[in-house]
Amino acid sequence: MELEDHQRWLVDFYKKRNWYNFSPEIRMNFLTEEVGELARAIRTFEIGRDHPGEEKKTRTEKFDNLKEELADVIDQVLILCEKYGIDPKKILEFSEKKLTNRFRN
Repeated sequence: MELEDHQRWLVDFYKKRNWYNFSPEIRMNFLTEEVGELARAIRTFEIGRDHPGEEKKTRTEKFDNLKEELADVIDQVLILCEKYGIDPKKILEFSEKKLTNRFRN
């Protein structure tokens, strides 16, 4: 799947659910929430969790949850890109250029 295809699908999905209408400020709160969930997924995968209210998960289940939370973070970033009219591929190019220029020897 291409990034643009997923972004188009995602925006359409969010619009159908009336989730797209939230402002970038509110969307940033959603992104922060998803980053927190990703942090928990990474912690659980790497060192585990000993919480009496949670069922024990297999390593595969923990890894699947980590992938799910990474996807949620990416989705929020893609929605923010759409809100600001930014092509996600341009952000990737910008990142490479910035890092290459910053760390030239």
